[in-house]
Amino acid sequence: MRILLVGAGGVGAAFAAIAARRDFFETIVVADYDPDRAARAAASDARYVAAQVDASDATSVTALCREHRITHVMNAVDPVFNMSIFGGAFEAGADYLDMAMSLSKPHPEAPYEKTGVKLGDEQFAVADTWEAAGRLALVGIGVEPGLSDVFARYAADHLFSEIDELGTRDGANLVVTDDDGNEIFAPSFSMWTTIEECLNPPVIWAVDDSGQGGWHTTPPFSEPEVFDFPEGIGPVECVNVEHEEVLLMPRWVECRRATFKYGLGDEFINILKVLHTLGLDSTEKVRVKGVEVSPRDVVAAVLPDPATVGPRMTGKTCAGLWVTGKGKDGADRSTYLYHVVDNEWTMREYGHQCVVWQTAINPVVALELLARGTWSGAGVLGPEAFDAVPFLDLLTEYGSPWGVKEL
Repeated sequence: MRILLVGAGGVGAAFAAIAARRDFFETIVVADYDPDRAARAAASDARYVAAQVDASDATSVTALCREHRITHVMNAVDPVFNMSIFGGAFEAGADYLDMAMSLSKPHPEAPYEKTGVKLGDEQFAVADTWEAAGRLALVGIGVEPGLSDVFARYAADHLFSEIDELGTRDGANLVVTDDDGNEIFAPSFSMWTTIEECLNPPVIWAVDDSGQGGWHTTPPFSEPEVFDFPEGIGPVECVNVEHEEVLLMPRWVECRRATFKYGLGDEFINILKVLHTLGLDSTEKVRVKGVEVSPRDVVAAVLPDPATVGPRMTGKTCAGLWVTGKGKDGADRSTYLYHVVDNEWTMREYGHQCVVWQTAINPVVALELLARGTWSGAGVLGPEAFDAVPFLDLLTEYGSPWGVKEL
């Protein structure tokens, strides 16, 4: 297996650090628009090669694949670049993985009721082409989406006979401080992506009284609920957020409802609302003193780089899936399958903060399963399309076990 890793930011660098401890691949070409950042991430292993790439240019991706005889392209950049990397990988005859799907566009007339272009629609539109070519695009294989989707497959196969709701619930008790120990606002993940998913209309899958399933939308931050997260994190208020799980799970796992709720916190929600009010969430470029810039890019640039906040961060992050329905015995069941990661542990063991590390470990596990032939397929597939047990077993072997809690 010869891997092209596109993106050497927080998640990409963590991916490189995790993969360096495994032997399932021949080489990884670590590519980034910033050659210095690529070189830093590639320095962790003799099997790594640094390269420069323009992720917005499919021909650049294709050329790099051909130059290095790449078999698998791992997309570790913001999803705005998905389609160029996705297309570049296909043109080169390589398989493809990403951790977030192609972007959505709200319904032009009823954005908080009806879906417009949904997350992943552009990729699923060419699924037949990928399948006919015998190529695999494994989409949404980060932590969320990704691990929660694996949990959905596991729950359907081993825990439940009927599923009412697949409810992804993510929360944390992470705190970032300045040099004086004062708590500061510093997102632990890409601010560009966070703005995109939090301010877009959240999507919900629901089956109506006639038995017909479909997707609809709600306003951002709707339907707040307090969820009690395990391993000391405790109660966190979660709200609806647009996310890929809701678009992926119902394609392969039968359920009456699918939701995604995230524990953002009042401060973060207020900041996002202010950014939207001021137009600072916009990706359309504006001219400022003769220079064209995107307001959202400016916001992301002035905040601390998520890859650098690890030394100032404390706490744990939890990703998981709350499943309700009937157990295999026919009795009512409510179960939370989860994965908790402690920032102190990831910093000590890998030198990367817990949120990017938790995101990065899942595609590494998936690639190892593909290299072994344990997972295989063609077309545009989500994690739900594969057997969950080998994935969860290998995740535990990596030293990061998952848990189950009955609610």
